[in-house]
Amino acid sequence: MDPLWLLLLLPLAVASGWYASRREMARRSKEAAFNLPSAYFKGLNFLLNEQPDKAIEVFLKVLEVDSETVEMHLTLGNLFRRRGELERATRIHQNIIARPNLSDSQRLQALFELAQDYFKAGLFDRAESLFLELADVPNHAEHALRYLSQLYEQEKEWENAISATQRLQKYIEKDISPIIAQYYCELAEISVDKQDYKQARAHINNALEVDPNSTRATILLGNLEFELGEYANAIQTWSKIEEQDPRYLGEVIDKIVVAYRKIEDDDGLWEFLAKALDDYGGPKLLSAQVEEIEHRKGRNAAVNFLTDWLRKHPSLHGLRSLVNLKQNDLESSPSNEDLEPLQALLVNLFDTDGLYRCRQCGFTGRTLHWQCPGCKGWYMQAPITNENLLRQSN
Repeated sequence: MDPLWLLLLLPLAVASGWYASRREMARRSKEAAFNLPSAYFKGLNFLLNEQPDKAIEVFLKVLEVDSETVEMHLTLGNLFRRRGELERATRIHQNIIARPNLSDSQRLQALFELAQDYFKAGLFDRAESLFLELADVPNHAEHALRYLSQLYEQEKEWENAISATQRLQKYIEKDISPIIAQYYCELAEISVDKQDYKQARAHINNALEVDPNSTRATILLGNLEFELGEYANAIQTWSKIEEQDPRYLGEVIDKIVVAYRKIEDDDGLWEFLAKALDDYGGPKLLSAQVEEIEHRKGRNAAVNFLTDWLRKHPSLHGLRSLVNLKQNDLESSPSNEDLEPLQALLVNLFDTDGLYRCRQCGFTGRTLHWQCPGCKGWYMQAPITNENLLRQSN
């Protein structure tokens, strides 16, 4: 049902109260009195004729803002905002606030609606000012703080986002500390870009303090230690990902390989790769293991290993890797031509299939976003670790 029809109940209720309380006044000044039922049915007629804009104009013109019609005007303003007519919504809510005889609750509700108008219009400075005022009002604090968190996210004001979200936690039961940890990680990445590693480590430690299971913070800490040449510490840090969320091991596997080689621990690298692939799988871990086998034992050994693996774990990525190995091995052979169509097909399939998928909205892509571009949820995207050869159609 069109939300506009809900407005019909409000003027009808106002009409009943208006007649009950002002019957005497109507008799004394009949010409000056406002014939609300006539306007009501006029607006109804516009609605029945599918002319909602004219119906709204009637309601706006005939109903003065007072204590009895505030809800009517708030509803109209909300309707305008939902329809994207932000200028009209803003004007209505500003007009309500300007009235002198509003109750405190009516004024605060109008302020909240106006703040939402500003927010949706991208007027963040104005929206922020009103939401900050409402954040100190118990009945509006939770919703105001939610909007402030979103506002600071969009503006990438991460310290303010932390402050607002910490305040929000007091009003809700759901644990939102993982989101706060994400904000600290954003600050850490900014510090790393500035090569301020001391500050970056402080932000990462704050992230892990509020959310010890933050995979992103663990990855960042390992990356920081890697950049500082602390390779053994980096390996030890990254190994915690196995307990937090092993799907993300593939995000650091290349650096793990380099770190093991930096400390000249070939046996440790071999054991790590074999165990990680066996326990968790995934295309990146498979590629790392195949490359290590080829590096140590040659291409034939890599082909044999990958062939055996594919028998147990069919995947597009693995099949593409096998074709690449065989094609490289047969570069001088005429039979190489037989592999080219298959390789082209696999490249096409592989490149059009997203490597990351949001478990909340299904957004897919080839780049890991800690905040999903689709639904804006934090820590919702994860690597796709099981590329079945016989995939389900979307």
